[in-house]
Amino acid sequence: MKRDPDIVRGDATGQDVPAHPDALRDRPEERLTALFRAYGTLGEDNRIARVTRFEPFSGGNSGLKLVLSVEYERPETGLHTEIFAKFSRDFTDPFRDRRRYELEGEIRLAELSRHPAFPVAVARPCFADFNRETGTGVLITERIAYGEGNIEPLHPKCMDHLLADPLEYYRETVSALARLAAAQKTGSLSPQLEQLFPFDAAAAAADQPIPWDPEQIRQKVAAWTAFVRECPQLFPDNLTGTHFFERLERDALNFLDHEAQVRQFLHADLDFIALSHWNTNIDNAWFWRDENNGLHCGLLDWGMVRQMNLAYGLWGGLSASDGSFLADNLDRLLGHFAAEMAAHGGPQVDAGELGLHFDLSLALLGLALMMDTPALVTSRLPAIRDAKGPHDPLLTEDKVVHGFLHVSTNFLDLWERRDLGASLAAIT
Repeated sequence: MKRDPDIVRGDATGQDVPAHPDALRDRPEERLTALFRAYGTLGEDNRIARVTRFEPFSGGNSGLKLVLSVEYERPETGLHTEIFAKFSRDFTDPFRDRRRYELEGEIRLAELSRHPAFPVAVARPCFADFNRETGTGVLITERIAYGEGNIEPLHPKCMDHLLADPLEYYRETVSALARLAAAQKTGSLSPQLEQLFPFDAAAAAADQPIPWDPEQIRQKVAAWTAFVRECPQLFPDNLTGTHFFERLERDALNFLDHEAQVRQFLHADLDFIALSHWNTNIDNAWFWRDENNGLHCGLLDWGMVRQMNLAYGLWGGLSASDGSFLADNLDRLLGHFAAEMAAHGGPQVDAGELGLHFDLSLALLGLALMMDTPALVTSRLPAIRDAKGPHDPLLTEDKVVHGFLHVSTNFLDLWERRDLGASLAAIT
């Protein structure tokens, strides 16, 4: 029998899982009722009576998405009427569809988040399942009501200069990462965490390798040198002198020579390895204030969640903050993470040692992912040379350009300020 391309069989629930929004459009009440019952969201004596809103949502970098409103035959506490469906696939765009396996981790995280000891607020799942063979799945959750009630509006990525006090937001996201790590270390999420997210030290050490040979490193540094020289107005003063890029080339070649040793160091001490969100930029969170004006956060978009060196997750979450803020507050936030993890029962790691892990992680990830930024931004936005500064509205015309340029600038700025070459020398 030919497999229906619109439907796959979920690996966890055995349910017929819609592969794209149109596969849910036919008889959505019946299909959603079956899915919600299979996941334990709905009892057998209740059902979705009406779907009153069924709208595509544009956004993100992978699969298609839907905004849904539903009515239940019998309303119950805990049943969400405003929901959000995230599909792994986008069959209309091969470039986006290549990332379909990222949703698998989110779906496993949704299952783990149902554990009563899970320490981070998430959008509560209504259904989640994935077909590993095809990379097809769907995650259906409550929809976060940004800008309603005590929930703040969405704070856009790479725009922290618009916030009155960015530090309070990043303290909350860093605290969430620390609580999650501590919950793993205390065993309060066992055995589900280890079953859903087993740690493979060899695979972790091989993740995101530096893809360049020495001559390519030299070419990439030369391209960065030329780009900064051509557009100095886009960069902080410490990057516009020629001496930094001479040092960057020397340091980068040394990292390439010692890459295996750095990776072994980063994955040798299990106190620094735990389940972590890969990208807690503040646009992947929501924030609300309590009656005493205290700030709290929940985390969204758990794609690529896995056990990793904790510094990987910290850099991922801080990478899109404002550069001057990061220069002034990075050590403070690393110390806050260490203190919070210990306060919640996790290991007591030294903040200075965590900083060393951060520096080495930053170097590896930046060399793997950020060295082609000049070619990317000038090809996608040739007018970038006309931008008057890093916050020129021109840059926001292309979100890819804006994001890569902003994060890459932070990568280079921290390399210069923290002397990542010296961090390498400390372990070699």
